[in-house]
Amino acid sequence: MIKRILTVTLFALGAILLSAACASETGKKPENKKENKNMKTEGKKLVVFFSHTGENYNVGVIEKGNTHIIADMIADATGADRFEIEPATPYPHNYNECIEKAKKEKQANARPAIKGDKNIEDYDIIFLGYPNWWGEVPMCVYTFIEKHDWNGKTVIPFITHEGSGMGGTDRKIAGACKGAEVAVGKGLAVQGKVAQENQAAAQKSVDNWLNDLKIKR
Repeated sequence: MIKRILTVTLFALGAILLSAACASETGKKPENKKENKNMKTEGKKLVVFFSHTGENYNVGVIEKGNTHIIADMIADATGADRFEIEPATPYPHNYNECIEKAKKEKQANARPAIKGDKNIEDYDIIFLGYPNWWGEVPMCVYTFIEKHDWNGKTVIPFITHEGSGMGGTDRKIAGACKGAEVAVGKGLAVQGKVAQENQAAAQKSVDNWLNDLKIKR
């Protein structure tokens, strides 16, 4: 009987000590010292983006892409140069055909050819913009990324979407831009409908974001 009481007591004491240890661990702030540690806020800037025109979800047929609109706002606010990633074979004008092609490219991990190039090695800070397609960065953006040496660069993602937000694509950019300091968790996500139909609100989002990043002209 005494042995049983002693066993129960020791078990209860162990449970209390384990609970205290767990509480102590969950009370700790997560360490995130490495992420964004070397992010530049000053230097020569470039806005690189891919944007789709034609028929787009929730905004109809557009002549200037959602991401293009945000890219121009960022470039104008920061004095950055700009470069548009253009596939050698354009994506279909029709929305359903476009997303079907994007889906097949994602499944195949394709690297579609693009027109032209830009020497990112001349820049310190690169804003990288794209629409969130199927929870992924469009494959033509990877084509551009893989042409370049990203060592020592600061890369800041921005996207347009219709409800999916950043969707973890900033971490995929971080994995692709090897050697760069990518602003994971600090990118900008703007709804495409806002970019097209409420540009004052979109501009405010861009300005507030740049202020938070402490990036000026």
